[in-house]
This record gives sequence, C-alpha cells and structure tokens, in this order.
Amino acid sequence: MTQVGIGITSLLISYLNAWAKYYDATDVNITFIDVVSIPKTNENFRLLYDTKGRFCMHAIKDEEAKVKLCKVRSVQYGQKGIPYLNTFDGRTIRYPDPLIRANDTIKIDLESNKILDFIKFDVGNVVMVTGGSNRGRVGAIKNREKHKGTFETIHLQDSTGHAFATRLSNVFTIGKGTKPWVSLPKGKGIKLTIIEEAKKRQAAQGTVTA
Repeated sequence: MTQVGIGITSLLISYLNAWAKYYDATDVNITFIDVVSIPKTNENFRLLYDTKGRFCMHAIKDEEAKVKLCKVRSVQYGQKGIPYLNTFDGRTIRYPDPLIRANDTIKIDLESNKILDFIKFDVGNVVMVTGGSNRGRVGAIKNREKHKGTFETIHLQDSTGHAFATRLSNVFTIGKGTKPWVSLPKGKGIKLTIIEEAKKRQAAQGTVTA
C-alpha cells in the first residue's frame, strides 16, 4: 500500500497532535487512517478516503481517537528468536500474537503502542480500498484470486450487493465480518453510479423546493 503524506502547516502545529503525540517540526506527515487531534478545540479526526478516492478528515469521538488500525507488512524473528512484526506505517512491535500474519490488521492503543486485537485477512471480513480506481470503497472479501508469478486479485462486495475487485496491495482490513472497527465518513464507502448520484441530487433538490 502506498503511503501518502499530507503536510500540516506550521500554523496548526501548536494545536494538534498526530498519533496521540505532540510535534514541534514545521511539517507533520500523516497517512491513511491516522488520528489527528486538536486539543485547542477538543476535536479529533481520522484521515480516510471518500468514494471518489480523495482524502477526507472524518470527525471521531475521543474514545475512538485512542486507537488506530495498522496493516501488517511482515512478521519476522530477530535476535534470540524474538518474534516481531512490522506495519506499513513504520511500527515495529515485539511478541505479537502468533496467529498474526502479513496483510492482517492490528488494533493498537496509541498511548502504549500495544496490540489490543487483530483482524485476519480472511474471506468475509470488511476492507477499505486504499489504491487504484476503487480507492475509498468499502466491501467484504468474497474471494482471493491468485495469479502465478504476478499480483493477487481480491474480489469484494459492498453492502448494496455491488461487486468490484482490486489488487491485494490496495486493500486494508478494517473489521471482522461486515462491521468496521472504525467509523466511516459520509456514504459509508458505497460508491454510487452516475445514475444513482443524479437521482440523489434530484431528490435533494425536490426536498429543498418542497
């Protein structure tokens, strides 16, 4: 998964903390699913994608701001056989649950950096697409299609029954079953067709006119 950073201007540095830490640098890079808190206004946000593939700052409650989901890059063994895992946002955590594998998702406490729970990258679990033409869409894994010597395709289905597919590197598991572990922005990751969007606009205009 490609990690895309956003520069936060120095004007905001003194008012926000990312990943529950305070920063003094002139630029702070935050990536997908990171938490940004602004103590001055007592607001918390999570950086997610909308269904048009754009970054959006989704407002979240204090309790949700204490945790973050991280996609596992690899699980390895270090000196003296000590197991550890690496995440796509650069974290290294020792002694993970032995059931955790690459592409699974861990839920961590941002203050202690400890793993609270984890989600297997299994059929039936819900994911958000983080790359490609379907970026921002949310759906459950229906099946995995492996191509020998090349990439693996993940077939998904959203809550309205629409099917779509993307590469393995473009998916991030966000919940067990169909229930996400993080709240989602407006639209809940459901991408509307052009006709559906037109009908929605017409309905909204009709409501305003009435």
